[in-house]
Amino acid sequence: MTPLTAADGEIYAVAQGAVIAGGIGVKGDAAEVVQGVPTAGVIPSGARVEREVDFDFASLSSLRLALRDPDFTTAVSIERAINGFFGSRVANAMDSGTVSFSIAAVNRQDPVQAVAAIENLKVFPEQKARVVVDQRSGTIVIGESVRISRVAVAQGNLTLRVQEEPLVVQPNPFSEGQSVVVPRTNVGIQEDAGTGLAEVSGGTSLSEIVSGLNSLGVSPRDMIDILKTIKAAGALHAEFIVR
Repeated sequence: MTPLTAADGEIYAVAQGAVIAGGIGVKGDAAEVVQGVPTAGVIPSGARVEREVDFDFASLSSLRLALRDPDFTTAVSIERAINGFFGSRVANAMDSGTVSFSIAAVNRQDPVQAVAAIENLKVFPEQKARVVVDQRSGTIVIGESVRISRVAVAQGNLTLRVQEEPLVVQPNPFSEGQSVVVPRTNVGIQEDAGTGLAEVSGGTSLSEIVSGLNSLGVSPRDMIDILKTIKAAGALHAEFIVR
């Protein structure tokens, strides 16, 4: 059980559970293979709150709805849905991430009933154009609103190979010598030709973007580096998130 300390020095929760790692590592006496990052992981639902923040929900006269993904269009849609349900202006979009809701204006003294009346209203949030990559597992997720301008991409691989082959030198039979291990290292550099310059046509739909990126014929980890470079060139019109 591991305590989780906040910035004020107080312990508000403790965590315990299995760690889900995004990589794997295998090591022997003469070889080692590492895929991903085996030293980083997460504990899903592993925290247990030990100290609660003082809060009296029943005494509230107004509420503020905080959007997990701030967006002005989504905030206005929430305001219109609430006001349309009650038939009066009881909700107000304060900014892209906050919508205020007056409990007293809807003639419901109990905040629980007021929240129950609005929590089932359907609102379709506006989706931002995002590309999310996970370098540990090599996962790439591209949103539907992502757009790529017409670009040309060239990609090549550089491999550094270091191989240890120690040589054991044995003394002559019946001599007073000792066995000596002589280090011997083979170092090589290999550079692949790569794909050369390949054109990625500008896509107006998700299927066109996927087809253009798949034409490069590279692995997912190389694709992450290519997407980073396309973003740096200004041709990737989306928010690029690296986890």
